[in-house]
Formats: sequence, structure tokens, C-alpha cells
Amino acid sequence: MNLNVIVAVVVALLTFTPWPIYSQERLLVPMTLVRNASAIGAFCLDGSLPAYHIHRGFGSGASNWLLQFEGGGWCNDIPSCLERAKTRRGSTRLMSKYEVFSGILSNNASLNPDFYNWNRVKIRYCDGASFAGDATFDNGTSLLYFRGQKIWEAIILDLLPKGLGRARKALLSGCSAGGLASFLHCDNFTKYLPENASVKCLSDAGFFLDEKDISLNYTMRSFYTDLVSLQGVEQNLDTNCTSSLKLPQLCIFPQYALKFITTPFFILNSAYDVYQFHHALLPPSADPHGHWNRCKLNPAACNANQIESLQGLRRDMLLALRAFLNGSTSGGMFINSCFAHCQSESQDTWYGVDAPRIHNKTIAEAVGDWYFSRRVAKEIDCAYPCDSTCHNLIP
Repeated sequence: MNLNVIVAVVVALLTFTPWPIYSQERLLVPMTLVRNASAIGAFCLDGSLPAYHIHRGFGSGASNWLLQFEGGGWCNDIPSCLERAKTRRGSTRLMSKYEVFSGILSNNASLNPDFYNWNRVKIRYCDGASFAGDATFDNGTSLLYFRGQKIWEAIILDLLPKGLGRARKALLSGCSAGGLASFLHCDNFTKYLPENASVKCLSDAGFFLDEKDISLNYTMRSFYTDLVSLQGVEQNLDTNCTSSLKLPQLCIFPQYALKFITTPFFILNSAYDVYQFHHALLPPSADPHGHWNRCKLNPAACNANQIESLQGLRRDMLLALRAFLNGSTSGGMFINSCFAHCQSESQDTWYGVDAPRIHNKTIAEAVGDWYFSRRVAKEIDCAYPCDSTCHNLIP
């Protein structure tokens, strides 16, 4: 083989084989499309193929797997889903083809000491229902695929022969809408893996409450009810939960489904979660005159009544978690008082000198202690404004 042929082969390999890119110490991981997803009807809202990003494990972590659901809200009616289908939240065609892996996805032992050498997968989110719908909308003019459940199945089936099926340890995690997906798919994930594998789940900012807003309306309940109905989610909710409630669609709320999850679970959440502050407690409909505008941007600007409402949000979250806190021997939690939303994928909140702490323990340390059973990891922060480690209030 002459030199020109060798060069051509090398160029071809570099051109068509996706490789991680290290840019200014950032790990950029290429997208993998699930080419055979159409065989089981797994499509994004716009009909594009589902996708994920994978960075391979090595050394002692080569047989361990961490799967992270991407977040990004929901769509609960046809107009919003049609709009979403034209964005990166509804189409892999419009997504970035490389994703930064940081925080819990980092491959740097000094930044992610317990999971840095695992196989780490980011599952892209393009269905608008936390990977739980199974329906289609077709009025002859517009076509939408509500196939989140199929996307989940297609990606798992694609990963099993790549090593997931031989996993010794596995962690299913996710942020926001992806954190909700962790609750919804945790026990199902376990069924795909070897019986002797250590399988656990984590939700970051996914413990969405069935909470009244400041005008005493169940805004989030109404939103989720429409979501479940539109996207055919109820059939994929936990059947033990749905059979126990008069309103089975409420099982999309983790506070009702959690007691039926048998796989060890870790709940990472801010007691003042910014999304829930702005959408559950204080949706725009509840504050038409903007009395909360300054408070929403800076908790230091909140008046006494507003602070009391925020403390009520915290109390309700802790009340919803009380049975889990006291009754779960395999569970873990890190409920801090930072005005944040999603803390596992951002390096400055996951692990570092300035990372948020409870009892001098970072989120990464708490999750690692829980996963590897090093010690009990159920950390609950004091109420705002006591935590001086919260350096990123309402990012």
C-alpha cells in the first residue's frame, strides 16, 4: 500500500468516525443517531431519529454505565408541540452534534472522582414528555410523534450490545424533565440489566411537586394532566401507582410514584428549585401585575410575605419526602437551599472547592457515598438564607 492510499484511509477514518474533542480542557462528545429506531416506531416530535452521546469507560470503570437523561421542559398541547418540533427540543436535526460532558459526566478524576472512568451516556430529549409518551397526532396537515417511551426503548436496545447488557454497575440519572424521566423509568431500567448488576437511579431537579400556586390553583397539576392525556403517558406510568389513585394521571408526580419504586434511588433537589418557584408556585397567571418580578430575580429582594411563600414551598417538599427520608434504607438525598435548577451536570455545583455543600459535603461526595454504600447520605440543608455555599442563586 503506497503512502497516498494510507493517507486517504486515515483521512477517511478521521472524517467518518466520530471522536471526542478536547477543547480548552472541555470534553466534547459526538452524537450517535439510533439508525434502527424506526423499526420500533421511535421518532422525535418531527419524525427525526433519536440520539445519544457516549464516552467510553476505561480501567476499573470499563464495565460500569451511567446514563443521563437530558432535560428541557414539556409540551402539553398541539400548538406548543408543533413549535417545539421546530427546535432542538423536538428534533435531532436541529441539535448540537457535540455535547460538553462535565460534572457527573466528566472524565476527569479530580472533577468527578467516582464516575469519571465509567461509560457515560447523555440521552438527548426530543419528545416533550420525559420519554414517557406513546401516541401520534395527524390531522392531515400536521404530524407529530409522541414517542418518548419508544425512544427510551430504542436507545437501551442500541446500547445493550455495546456493553450495557454486561454492566456490573449502572446509574440512571437525569436533570429536570430528565430527572422526572429517571423516576418514570428507574425500575424498567433494572429489568434490562444482569441480575447481579448493581443498579441505582438518581433524579436531579426532577422532584416536581403537586403544589398549589400563590393563587391557590393547581397549575402544575393541570399542565401535567394535559400532558399525560395528549401524549398517551398514562399507559406507561407505574401500574401499582395508577391503580392506587382516583386520578391515575397524578402518578407522573414523583411524590405519588416514589413509594412504588423498588430500585435504590437518590433525590437531588433544591428546596427552592427555580423552575418550581417560577412555574409551580408562581406561574405568570398567578401574578398578572408583576408584584413578584424583583423577588423572582433575586431572593434578597423578596418581602416577608414572599419569603414565607418560598418557605412554604420548602416545607411542602420536605413533607412529600418525609416517608422516603425515614423509611427508605437504600435511598439517598441532597436537598439544599440554593436557588438553582439542575446541579449534577454543572462542574461548579457538582464538585469543586466552591461547590455547594451540606454538612461540608459536596453533591458528588454525597452521591458517591450513597452509590457505593460508603455511608448514609441523606442530607437536608437549613432554610434560606443560612447556606453560605450557595454562590449561584437563581442562575
